[in-house]
Amino acid sequence: MNPSYQFNDLICRDHRFNVPLDYQQPEQQQLSVFVREVASEQGIEQQFPYLIFFQGGPGFGASRPTGLDGWVGEACKHYRVLLLDQRGTACSSPVNAQTLRHMSPEQQAEYLAHFRSDNIVRDAEFIRRQLIGDAQWTILGQSFGGFCVLRYLSAAPEGVKQAFITGGIPSLTRPAADVYRKTFSRVLDKNQLFFDTYPQAQAMAKAIAEHLLTHDETLPDGSPLTVERFQLLGIHLGMTGGHQELYAALEQAFVDVNGQRELSFVFKQAMLGLLDYDTNPIFAFLHESIYCQEFASNWAAHQVRNEEFSQQFNYLGGEQVFNFTGEMIFPWMFEQFSQLKPLAQAAQLLAEKDDWSMLYDLEQLANNQVPVAAAVYETDMYVDIAYSNETLQQVNGAMAWYSGDHEHNGIKVDGARIFATLHKILNP
Repeated sequence: MNPSYQFNDLICRDHRFNVPLDYQQPEQQQLSVFVREVASEQGIEQQFPYLIFFQGGPGFGASRPTGLDGWVGEACKHYRVLLLDQRGTACSSPVNAQTLRHMSPEQQAEYLAHFRSDNIVRDAEFIRRQLIGDAQWTILGQSFGGFCVLRYLSAAPEGVKQAFITGGIPSLTRPAADVYRKTFSRVLDKNQLFFDTYPQAQAMAKAIAEHLLTHDETLPDGSPLTVERFQLLGIHLGMTGGHQELYAALEQAFVDVNGQRELSFVFKQAMLGLLDYDTNPIFAFLHESIYCQEFASNWAAHQVRNEEFSQQFNYLGGEQVFNFTGEMIFPWMFEQFSQLKPLAQAAQLLAEKDDWSMLYDLEQLANNQVPVAAAVYETDMYVDIAYSNETLQQVNGAMAWYSGDHEHNGIKVDGARIFATLHKILNP
C-alpha cells in the first residue's frame, strides 16, 4: 500500500489495482485501475466507511480535489472518499490514439467494447473486495456515473449500503435515438436562452459560421475548423458558467490584420481547449453505446439531426437562424478531429455493433432494497426529466430531490449543498 500524503486539509492515499480487461477471460489481458482515497483527519482516525465516486463521461478521470471543500468536503464528514479513474481514463490504462495505434481497427473496437458501465462496476466490485472484503460501501454517481450506479444496483446490490445519483438517471430501456430526440429539443431551448441573454451573440455566431462556409480554416493542430465543429461548442450551454464562457469565445473570434478581418489565434486555440474529444476519445467512441442493449446505435444523433432537426441545426447561411448543437457525437468528428481520425474505422464498427449486453436488470431494480437518493435538475440539458421520472418509478424505493437551481454540473458548483441534501434524505 502506498503511503498517505497531505495537502491543505486533505489526507490522500493512492491505490492501484490490476483487473481483467475481460472478466470472462480473467487470466488474459490486464488493466491498471487507479483510485485516489481522500479523507479528513477525523475520517482517518475513526476509519470512516468508504464512498466510491463514479465520474461523469464516459471517458473522463475523477476530479482532483485540493482540499475539504465542495461535495468532497461534505462527503468527508461521513466517509473516506474513493475517486475512481474509470478504466481507460486518466491514470487507469488510458485510452487514446497513442495507446491504441498498435492495434488494427477490429482490435481497437473489440478492446473498447469492454469500457462500458458493466465492466466499470465489475472493477469497482473487484476493488471493494480487495479493500474491505464482504463489507458494503456507499456509491455516488454524477451524470454517466448514474448509469454506473443503476448498473451496480442491477448486478451487485449486495455490495452497496446506500446509493446517491446527481444529474444522471438514464432510461433503462429506450434506444439512443429516443434520447437524442429529447436532447435536440432541450438544446434548442438552451440556444434560445443564450441568444436572449446576449443579444449580439446571434450576429457574432452567424459571422463566424458565414466565414467558415467561405474560407478553409485550420486549428493550431492542423485539423479543419468547420461550421459543424464550431457548433459543437453548444455542449457548454448545459453547464453553469458555460454561457459566459461561450460568449467570451465569440467576442474574441476576429482580429483585424493590416485591414483584413481574420479568425483570431485566440479563438482557434479556444476551440481546441473547449472541446476535449481528442484527449478523451472514449466519450466519442461510447457515448451512444452507453444506451445500447442488444441493438446498435448506428450514429443515432446524426440520424435524428438529419431526419428531424435539419432545419434548426444544419446551418447553410443566409437568413437561417444559427444554433449550436450539444452533447452529441457525429461520424464526421472522426474525420475532423486530429486524434480521432486514426480511430475512424473502429468507431464505425462500434456504431454498427448490435450485440451489446444488457445493462439493467428490471426485475432486480423493481425489487431493489438499497436506499437510493437522486438529484434531478429540472432544466438539465443532458438528461430528460421525463425519462428520469420514468426510471425512478422502476427502481423500488428510489427518492428524488428536484432542483430548479442547478444545471448539469451542479455538483461542481454547489456540491456541498447537493450532497448534504441527498445524504440527509437517506440519513435523517
